[in-house]
Amino acid sequence: MIAGVGIDVVDIARFVATLERVPALRERLFTPDERELPAASLAARFAAKEAIAKALGAPPGMSWQDATVRRVAGAQPVVEVTGTVLARASELGIARFHLSISHDAGIASAVVVAERD
Repeated sequence: MIAGVGIDVVDIARFVATLERVPALRERLFTPDERELPAASLAARFAAKEAIAKALGAPPGMSWQDATVRRVAGAQPVVEVTGTVLARASELGIARFHLSISHDAGIASAVVVAERD
């Protein structure tokens, strides 16, 4: 059963400019494994994290560090949640996330479906 859906889009150039203007933002938004990815991939992961938050009802206090998007060769990306994000997902009975991310023509996008068993 679908418990929530989230979508987000990010202007890649604007996102990169923000990261350059506020370097500490990279550490606040991304896990150590994510930080070294190319700019378009970072923008897509930010869109994914925003979409995850929206699928969970965008509760206050969620940490960006508590959601990681992992690439899996030949498969769709995987969402791993811990801490505040896992707590909210558990509260809502979320068993899994389905994620689609893309970046093209200067835009990164993500769609998340949060599913209960």
